[in-house]
Amino acid sequence: MRRRLLWKTYLSFLVALLVPLTLLHAQDNYEIQVYGSDLVPKGDTMVELHSNYTIDGSTTPVDGMYPTEGAVHETVEITHGFSDWFETGFYIFTAAPQNLGYQWVGDHIRPRVRIPEKWKWPVGVSLSMEIGYQRAQFSPDTWTLEVRPIVDKKLGPWYLAFNPTLDRSLHGLTENKGFEFSPNAKISYDVIKQVAVGLEYYGALGPITGFDPLREQEQQIVPAVDLNVSPKWEFNFGVGVGVTHGTDHLLVKWIVGRRFNGFFGLHR
Repeated sequence: MRRRLLWKTYLSFLVALLVPLTLLHAQDNYEIQVYGSDLVPKGDTMVELHSNYTIDGSTTPVDGMYPTEGAVHETVEITHGFSDWFETGFYIFTAAPQNLGYQWVGDHIRPRVRIPEKWKWPVGVSLSMEIGYQRAQFSPDTWTLEVRPIVDKKLGPWYLAFNPTLDRSLHGLTENKGFEFSPNAKISYDVIKQVAVGLEYYGALGPITGFDPLREQEQQIVPAVDLNVSPKWEFNFGVGVGVTHGTDHLLVKWIVGRRFNGFFGLHR
């Protein structure tokens, strides 16, 4: 009976992951990542550099924002683990629009909680809340809030993750739209212990009260590779392909992360 209940849970999770795939589309090009439920261990600090380059994107200003084609985006993320159920991350966003050099874009803060592993839930579950500011040259909404539930599961060599994210503008062009649905998902397979290959999906469908027309939605599919060479390091590389008119059509992205015991190596 217990085994049957667990399998029903797994199947429900798979349905939740796969049904939205026809609708998924891209998030902002500063942190292109599907979240897992795990946290930075208590007392440790994770430093990550999220980088991407847009090969084929917008070529003219849109809503007062810089074009994206030829732009480099780099984000520094610093996350500290405070317990086995709570961490907080801080982001520094930068961008180098074509021929304009590097510029500061904005900053966000992201507290996150999770269901502790000792509770032995059949899937990993956590909840991220992110709030921050970005300059109007880079976003039509200068203050934003993100609520990101996270569900994931490891099944042998397979890994599945789903982030049914809700975004809201607190100040800017779309603040009257309320919460918008931006689901992300990932499925990967361990080719060997150190290498996993898979697909990542990113979406921005529009307000939860009524999705935008398909042409105006953002949809992006990212074949990606993860390298698991050490518990202290994180490596991810992918090529993003936009499949709707409202999405940058081609970009490359990579993430490099390093975990430190204590705060940047200063032991507690």
